[in-house]
Order: sequence, then C-alpha cells, then structure tokens
Amino acid sequence: MHELLFLVQMKLEELGYNKTLEKFRTDNNLTGFDTGRIVAEHKERYVVLTELGYFDAEITGNMRFTAKSRSDFPAVGDWVAVATFNSDFAVIHKIHPRSSVIKRQAAGQYVDIQIIATNIDYAFIVQALDRDFNINRIERFLTICNSSGIRPIIILTKTDLLDMQQITEITADLKVRIKNVPVIAISNTTLEGFDNLKNIIRKGKTYCLLGSSGAGKSSILNNLSGRINMRTDAISSSTGKGKHVTSHRELFVLENGGILIDNPGMREVGITDDGIGLEKTFDLIVTLATKCRFKDCSHTNETGCHVIEAVENGELARASYENYLKMLKEKVYFDTTAAEKKRKERIFGKIIKNYKKSYGKDLQ
Repeated sequence: MHELLFLVQMKLEELGYNKTLEKFRTDNNLTGFDTGRIVAEHKERYVVLTELGYFDAEITGNMRFTAKSRSDFPAVGDWVAVATFNSDFAVIHKIHPRSSVIKRQAAGQYVDIQIIATNIDYAFIVQALDRDFNINRIERFLTICNSSGIRPIIILTKTDLLDMQQITEITADLKVRIKNVPVIAISNTTLEGFDNLKNIIRKGKTYCLLGSSGAGKSSILNNLSGRINMRTDAISSSTGKGKHVTSHRELFVLENGGILIDNPGMREVGITDDGIGLEKTFDLIVTLATKCRFKDCSHTNETGCHVIEAVENGELARASYENYLKMLKEKVYFDTTAAEKKRKERIFGKIIKNYKKSYGKDLQ
C-alpha cells in the first residue's frame, strides 16, 4: 500500500479537516460516505487518505461525464466523499468546496488551466542561491499565490554555496523588490536555517512547495520529515543543478503535524490571474498608477505616467516594472483567448441543442 506515507490511521482533523467541511458534508447528505483527502494523483487514478487508512481510488462515471473542465476533477489536497470497498479501493463521489486553489496555465498552452494543489494555507516558494537565482520567477509564483489568497513564504536554498556577504546582498536585493513576504535562507546539506523553517510549520496547516526543478524542494521534504520520501539525484556537473526526479504531486504528513505537498519542478509559470494577484504582487505599481495623468494609461510611453517616472528616478526597479508589463500582457492574452474559446463552445452547444431538437425524435 502507499509506502511513502508513514501514518496509516489518523484523525481527519490532523489532515486539516474543519467545521466548514463537516457542515458541507451534513448539508449535502454525504454522511453515508467516508471522508478523505487526496494525497496523490496518477493520471486520473488517486490515493485517498481516510481515518481507515489509504485507498486507491477512481471517480464515478457520472463525475467524469458531467465534468466541464479539468478543474472539475479531484486534485491533490482536495477533500472528497468516498465509498470504500474491501481493504484498499474506493470510489470518489463528491469533491468538497475548495478553500484555495493554486493554478497556472497548462504547460505549452494558453487556454487550459492546470491545478497544482488545493486547500493550501501557505506556499513555500523555493529558489536556489546559485546561478539559476531569478527574482522575476519568484514574482510569478507570488502572483499565483496572491491570486489564490495563499500566504507565501520565500525559501532560499543552497546557502552552503555562498559566503555570508553574498547571501546578505542577494537577500537585500530581493527585499527591495518584494516586501512584506517572509524570507528564510537554508542549506539542505548543512541544515543551516532549518530550525527557522520548522518553527513556522504548524500542526494541521497545509503547505505547498513551489519552485523550479533542482531548487531543492524534495530535499526540504526529506529533511523536514527525517526520512527519504522523495529521491533526489546528484548535482549535474554541466548545469550545476540538481536532477529533480519528482514526477507527480503528493501530500505528506510531517512528524510535527504539518502537512506538506511536494510538486514537480515548474519552468513555465503561466498566470491565470483575475487581476488580484498582479495587483497585490506589484502593489507599488498599482499605487503609482492612480496618479497617472490618464486613467487608461498603459505605463509604456504616455506623458504624465507616474509609473515610468518612478522607474526613471529609481523609486521602482526597472526589472520589476518590465516583469509586470510582461505578465500583464500574458494575462490579457489569456483572458482574450479563453473568452474566445468559451464563445465558440456556446455556439457549438447551441448547434447541438438545435440539432437534437429538430432530429431527436428521428434518432430515437
């Protein structure tokens, strides 16, 4: 059975279950089902953890038939109502409402959305302090967290590769662009900084690891749990990066009671933002924009643009400004493309409906 997870039976409250979820269960007549949480997903096959233990699970045919998009399928972190059979198999009948959803544009696509994890309280944005360090990428992860209402915490890894002065300088540069977000520097090799990391992990709260491949996410999981849950390969001599071998999302319960979701590395972090995430991540730009001469200012070449003025006088980092414009452009393109897709789907739906209305009787 699910050998990577070390607890076999536990109370639902230890997995983050609360009164809101219980109210939904009773209000929707789901008391005849067991309640569990999705801890792993493998191509629409799932592992669910309940008070009875772990179960391999599938969704019902009705759930599959009525699903309008990928978001209607279970994801790691979801609470579900399940019917259990024999000792290790279950069928998922209902997904409980999600308190939060971390999502991005599906890799290589502009319309489809990929759910990374659900019901997350905190996100650990993991970035290595090597040559792959990239504040622009951190701002992208911040945006998807802020869009979901999830509290971000930045974890800087591989401190053993730099001296204290270098770490201080990088951290200072980071805090110039990103304010009011906790930053913790650690080493997965020497374990320096892990006491600070452990101190912020609370029992019953769910944390999600986000970051690029080789940033050290699985090593963090291994060090926090005190056991080898995920295999990590050696550092590549040609790239200087770890060969991350996490192939799927998975939820782990730590010995101190915290709940941690590990994810495969993400190079593409396309945003599906509704505007809130960008506004919160780039709050200085939003504030400056209120003083622009024109209400519809694009902040690119207009006279009287306070955003451009702030860049020129050093109040706003040029790199942050350029990253904001790039992400805003992506958001507009995504919204436009998604709206066009929905329009075509509505037209096609009407065609099918009219066809059935006109020829339905002849087909019976």
